Amino acid sequence: MNDMSGAPVAQLAQVNAHQLKAWLRDGDEIAVLDVREHGQYGERHLFFGVTAPYSRLELDVRRLVPRLATRLVVYDEGDGCDVAGRAALRLAELGYGCVHVLEGGALGWQKAGYQLFAGVNVPSKTFGELAEQVFHTPRITAGELSSRIARGDRLAVLDGRPVSEYRKMSIPTAICCPNGELALRVGQIVDDPGTPIVINCAGRTRSIIGAQNLIDMQIANPVFALENGTQGWYLADLALDHGADRLYPPAPAESELPHLRKRAQAFAQAWQVSFITAEDLARMQADDRSSTYLCDVRTPEEFRAGTLPGAQSAPGGQLVQATDQYVATRHGQIIVFDGEGVRALVIAARLRQMGWNAMVLQEGMAAALAQVMPSDPVLPELAMVSAPELARLGGQVKLIDVRTSSAYREGHLAGSIWAIRPRLSRLNVGAAERVVLIASEKGVAQLVAGELMAAGVQDIRLHLAVPEEWTACGLEIKATPDSPPDAECIDFLFFVHDRHSGNKAAALQYLAWETNLLAQIDADERASYRI
Repeated sequence: MNDMSGAPVAQLAQVNAHQLKAWLRDGDEIAVLDVREHGQYGERHLFFGVTAPYSRLELDVRRLVPRLATRLVVYDEGDGCDVAGRAALRLAELGYGCVHVLEGGALGWQKAGYQLFAGVNVPSKTFGELAEQVFHTPRITAGELSSRIARGDRLAVLDGRPVSEYRKMSIPTAICCPNGELALRVGQIVDDPGTPIVINCAGRTRSIIGAQNLIDMQIANPVFALENGTQGWYLADLALDHGADRLYPPAPAESELPHLRKRAQAFAQAWQVSFITAEDLARMQADDRSSTYLCDVRTPEEFRAGTLPGAQSAPGGQLVQATDQYVATRHGQIIVFDGEGVRALVIAARLRQMGWNAMVLQEGMAAALAQVMPSDPVLPELAMVSAPELARLGGQVKLIDVRTSSAYREGHLAGSIWAIRPRLSRLNVGAAERVVLIASEKGVAQLVAGELMAAGVQDIRLHLAVPEEWTACGLEIKATPDSPPDAECIDFLFFVHDRHSGNKAAALQYLAWETNLLAQIDADERASYRI
């Protein structure tokens, strides 16, 4: 095993596939990190594998795995690239004391007879399919919904995705109300209990869970999930809106909250959701024997306006839809909170159904919590280079573009080369060369710089890419739709992207994948849910 410079590195603790399988069902805390890039992860990964790309590992890992003593397993493809070994060393340097590498990586897991899964957020999407099967969530087809809209039937279509996704494409007449907001705001949107409500997303999961949230809140309206979401609409040759701006209204007045709280509390009690106080939380956070995640389930706008110390923004609908993007440690404690006592209860109940140990912070936003010291990794400081300076430097520097492969394809500076951290050894960079890293995110460039410095490169600077500034400075921009080639775009997941780019075959493939998830999981994976 070697680092980028070719020097041998220390022997690392390993675990085989059968032992890891036993660990996953022993009830103790464990985090399994897939350190390949996102495109590689999305092609095939372990059911409980959480994407933590090596290109940005140190930037994300303390949020995903906050407790340094957590039993941690990392894996890569198992094809000899040894990204997992390099990642394990970095994690050890950050202070993680129980790091293991999966022998044989993803390929070894498969050879041992265990299933690998395509796609992303697989545990959450599997939960959506299981919920539909168990709760018999009512649904409506795209054709029937289109007919009702065309007739002018009394009807409310609510899109359960975040605003950014909604604006890309939406069902005509649909109002954006992310799933985490439905329990709080649906009465502001639909004030007639006789009006049917249809919840949609891009595919299936959020349509099902959003509809089931309203049903479990026991609202009077008939509620349906739109079968296959916007993809089903597109496959039925129906026109989608693009750039729509029909957004959810402000939260209800304080006078309306007691009724909503009562409904949410009844649902939460049915799934044994418990409350903890700020004092309880402080004790939990001080206990090094367990992991605690503090999740603000309010909207991103509310989070930016002010939150609790140590909290991460985890809008409720997305926390259920993509739990593995926020929490990597199985059997850790997830503490959710809001500002009004409605949303957090519903989300905690759903998380408990998914098998998570979820609780509600009793005081919500009013909780008095101690300030949390930042745990950011120590990264090399880089001198900044502006666009005008870059224009003056001309060909005196080596330009290395470390943005995403898709951003590079769309437009990059003439003469620049694309690179990504796990494959820096492919670069031909001399120790005496002057290097400018072109990046969209400073931290990603700093991680690349650290490895280049370890390999002997000393003169490294940073340019944060703003293509409009390039144009203003007369810098030549080149678009290369086929370079890097698809096989090199390891950070890009074509499997998910193509279904939204006018490719009906890809949309059909995606929906078939989603509906087949329950048939792929084994008894242990199914037993992880409490539904």
